[in-house]
Amino acid sequence: MRILVAEDEQQLAHVLATAMRASGYQVDVVGDGQAAVDYARKNPYDVIILDIMMPVKSGLDALREIRASGDQTYVMMLTAMGEEDDRVNGLDAGADDYLTKPFSLKELLARLRSRERRSEDFNQDVLQYGDLTLNQNDQSMESHNSIGLTGKESRLLQYLILNAGKKLTTDELINHVWPDEEADAEDVWINISYLRQKLQSIRSTVKISGEKGGSFTLK
Repeated sequence: MRILVAEDEQQLAHVLATAMRASGYQVDVVGDGQAAVDYARKNPYDVIILDIMMPVKSGLDALREIRASGDQTYVMMLTAMGEEDDRVNGLDAGADDYLTKPFSLKELLARLRSRERRSEDFNQDVLQYGDLTLNQNDQSMESHNSIGLTGKESRLLQYLILNAGKKLTTDELINHVWPDEEADAEDVWINISYLRQKLQSIRSTVKISGEKGGSFTLK
């Protein structure tokens, strides 16, 4: 999983990042709310951890801006002990979970493992982007007309839609679409090529940019 940590306490941020990296996660760390918004806009994350009290822009304001952009990434808020209003406001603003400071590193890592297990089984039934609709129930996509998809094509398109406008590396696509299988750049390229052909066949204005072995972006 790729995780964004937004925490202005440098020592805590270092401890969190070290523990997560030791558990095999890829971690980016920023120190203010505006940086969190900027990173979330450019990069695909599986989890975003936001401290509420941060300079430049608070965690709550950052969360509202991230959600307003259509970003559905799982967000965990870090709140001060006893600040019930912060927890309520965070959940109302679109947070999925929260941890109260001080918290146990073991608990945080356990929650991340739980999230990782759930994300492997996650399927949002219907997704829309531009003039394109992806229906996971019958593995089809529709624009001016509809066409069927394979399971891999459907999962690949789902990840592209959830991260539309962001550059997704070949390795990131492999990790999310083929998490428990042997796959390489050739597998990604073949499925991207088939999706491109099918997008053309239904006359969608949605495009997948990128070249074999590199990064791909849904536009």
